[in-house]
This record gives sequence, structure tokens and C-alpha cells, in this order.
Amino acid sequence: MVNKITVVGAGNVGATTAQRVAEKELARTVVMVDVAEGIPQGKGLDQWQSAPIEVYDSRIIGTNGYDETVDSDIVIITAGIARKPGMSRDDLLNTNAGIVKSVSEQVKKSSPKAIVIVVSNPLDVMCYVAKEATGFPRDRVIGMACVLDKARYRAFLAEALDVSVRDIQAMVLGGHGDTMVPLISYTSVSGIPITQLMDRATLDAIVDRTRNGGAEIVKHLKTGSAYYAPSAGAVQMAEAIVKDQRRILPCAAWLEGEYGMKGLYLGVPCKLGKNGLEQVIEVELTADERTALEKSAEAVREPMRAVKL
Repeated sequence: MVNKITVVGAGNVGATTAQRVAEKELARTVVMVDVAEGIPQGKGLDQWQSAPIEVYDSRIIGTNGYDETVDSDIVIITAGIARKPGMSRDDLLNTNAGIVKSVSEQVKKSSPKAIVIVVSNPLDVMCYVAKEATGFPRDRVIGMACVLDKARYRAFLAEALDVSVRDIQAMVLGGHGDTMVPLISYTSVSGIPITQLMDRATLDAIVDRTRNGGAEIVKHLKTGSAYYAPSAGAVQMAEAIVKDQRRILPCAAWLEGEYGMKGLYLGVPCKLGKNGLEQVIEVELTADERTALEKSAEAVREPMRAVKL
């Protein structure tokens, strides 16, 4: 347990994230910040009143400012507008860039030693915005992207095979969008290669569904986007850091030559511990996977060039 974790944004993703952080007792104090007057205060009070039932002692505080967030150990940024049907993640680009830049500047002032986990979309570019605005090193600005994509991939595989999600091992790399790269060569069920259990056509359909997993949910909801699974992904990362678990999770990390790339955020296997990003792990890729990863990287670079900082 750390002293304080701040969640910026009290919408569906932010509020669910704050609740999960508290229920896991990852911090003594959980601060939820939002510009909407009364919303974080009301939700925080409601969440705190669930503590005697769910049995946790993490205190949740809602606020419209950053005074209560001072010296946070971890800051999870969920602020921004959500996707609506027909919108791509990149459609959110400059609106959310302005929001994330402002938030990151506040984080730099109030919690200069914090580890930042970015959830706002378009994820890879928002990580870049947060890194530039805070000036923090890459080990302290990471993004929740492929953690979610990997979860969707595993869920779809478990459903298709009628097996437990616990037994699905998988890895997803690349940008958080429809160019993500689920690695079939690293997908197995209790060590059994997925290609021995499923025909390629079915597997390709699942890969495609994974790439469009967020859009599928947006289409159903019509007025919002996913929040249960994204919040779970962000909290899994926070837990790995708080508990110094050294988990290997696919996160958006700033590349400095790994996979032959540098100067961008991309989903890659990361070792997470008490210092945040402790190592980017390079794995061998097939020729097709390498080509797909390079294509995904270019899909991230394009909006990076367009973002206004």
C-alpha cells in the first residue's frame, strides 16, 4: 500500500478505477479529481460508504482541484471525452490532448515524483502529451493499452474454446487501435499452441474482433465507451507497481531503440515494479508480425505529428 493514488476524471472509467483501487487497498487515500462541480465529491462519498460492506479502509476523496492530490505516488489519467458511434480514437485527438496537457501540468506541480498511468484516448498519443507536459522520464509515464487489448483477446479465445480465461496465455503489441498486433506465435492454452486447438479462419476472426473490441462496445452503448475492462487494466498496472510485482504486462512505453524504433509510444511487453517501467522486453517476431508492428507504429506517428502541444 502506498500513501496516495489520484485518479483524474470522475466519469465511468475514472470512478470505476477509483473504486477498484480502493477495494484492493492499494493506497491509504484515493483522490478522484474532476472539473464537474459536485460529481467527484458525490461519487467519492458514495464509494466511501460502500467500504463497510466491501470491507476496505482506503479513504476516497472527491475534489475539483489538485490541492488534495499533492505528493501522490501514482496518478491515473482518465480525463477526456469518450468515443461515440462512428468516431475513431483519433477523432478525439486535439480535444483530449488539450485536456491531458492541462492535467499533466497540474500533476507536475502537485506530484513531481509520481508515476503516471495514462488511459485517455487516443492512448499512445496521449502518453506522448503527458510525457512532454510533465517532463518525467519514460519509466514514470506509461499507458494502459495492450493490457486491455490482451484481455479482450483472451476473453474471446476462452469463449470460443469454452475454457477458463485463466488458461489463456497471450500477448498483444502495437498501437491501441485497429492496427494492434495480437501475437499468434505467443498465444497458447496452458502451454498448448493456439494453432493446435483452433483453425486459422476462426483465429483470424478473433484477432479482427480484438482489434475492433472497443468499437463493438461503443456501437452497443451509443452514448459512451468501455469502462469496466479499461479500469481493470489500469488498476492491474497500478497494483504491479504498488506491490513491486515485476509483472510482465503489455503497456504503452516510450521506445528508445527497442524493436528498432524510437521516439514514440507503442504497446510492448513491460516489466512493472516499484519504479514504474523497469524494463522493455524485446521478443522475437515472425516476419509478418514485424511488418504489422511497423505498420502499427506508423499509425501512431501520424497523429503524433498532427497533435498540437
